[in-house]
Amino acid sequence: MDSEISFSIKDDSISEILNRYQNGTTISKNVALDLLESKDILYILKLSACLKTRFKKDVITYSRKIFINITNLCRDICSYCTYRKNPLESSSVMMKPAEVLNLAKIGKKYHCTEALIVAGERPEERYSEAKRWLSQLGYTSLVEYVSDISEKIVKDTGLLPHSNLGNITKEEMKLLKTYNVSLGLMLESSSEKLLEKGMPHEFAPSKNPIKRIEVIKNAGRMKIPLTTGLLIGIGETKEEIINDLFLLKSINNEFENIQEIILQNFQPKRNTTMQGFPSPSNDYFLKIVSIARLIMPDMNIQIPPNLSPRTFSSFIDAGINDWGGISPVTIDHVNPEFLWPKINELKKITESKQQRLRARLPVYPEFIDKHDFISSHLRNYVENFIGLDRLVKEEYLVEFR
Repeated sequence: MDSEISFSIKDDSISEILNRYQNGTTISKNVALDLLESKDILYILKLSACLKTRFKKDVITYSRKIFINITNLCRDICSYCTYRKNPLESSSVMMKPAEVLNLAKIGKKYHCTEALIVAGERPEERYSEAKRWLSQLGYTSLVEYVSDISEKIVKDTGLLPHSNLGNITKEEMKLLKTYNVSLGLMLESSSEKLLEKGMPHEFAPSKNPIKRIEVIKNAGRMKIPLTTGLLIGIGETKEEIINDLFLLKSINNEFENIQEIILQNFQPKRNTTMQGFPSPSNDYFLKIVSIARLIMPDMNIQIPPNLSPRTFSSFIDAGINDWGGISPVTIDHVNPEFLWPKINELKKITESKQQRLRARLPVYPEFIDKHDFISSHLRNYVENFIGLDRLVKEEYLVEFR
């Protein structure tokens, strides 16, 4: 277990602090909050960048993916979301197996390694149309369908599924683990006030943080590599952000299954209740990203570059080591208003900061050889893609078009 240290950002040198981190110490909650309140952003950035180099070397990764929007029907209504649709809208989606597999084959053609499967939260519980769609395909739940189609994707294309289906049970996790190398569930925030009247999650019962935290812990109990993270700027306080980072650290200390933490900056979208709500300032978000590195120096920390289109290069200075999934084919269906940067641009910007851009699988290198974290059904498919460093072999990749 890490021990906590307190230090003065004025009195302690970078080298002294780095030496303490190397010996397994990290900052306390009080220090983290002081840093978030501090105006001395350059010092914080320098420290977090040094920690990133110390623990993650000079590599920044990304996952080359095909985005499979299997259904955008959802039982929840979040005040900032444009992803969710209802069955009467022309843009609603309920993909058939042949459509899913055709998209996965396109992903293979473009040398993707990840099949990202995303869906709304348990749409069959809200919409008869969704229940009928699943029934006609021979399933009683969305999870059953995704489990089955994940197997078909693997066997037909070799791509590795990573599914994000919201709150799921331990039994459902066990079902998905067979043909998913990892799963995703954003915590977003542990603030229960966001469920109150007039707040972003008032009509989104699955965003109850108690339920989400239990799902994250269950993934640890099931030894499933999990991607999680926070959505910054939807009404949470600075104290709640710091508490959430320490919460995720605590869960990972216990279960060692959180493979990455995504820090996502809220961006207001037209035709939503929160369309007039401001996004967090770049400097404020930079500090949060940097402090996440200070709290969890060896964690994989990601920011989505498409949500900071003009400033994403600055987050290299804040200590990130991953850009997330980027597709040569499909849009970001959750944030269609924000296009991913081209891989050539991403590579150029990454290298301008003396970092190397490398492709990873939807399961991070440190989990590939970890006992019981990858299903035996997926082992050979994983090994086909990777080299000795457990990142994607360069010869497999082609330039994005």
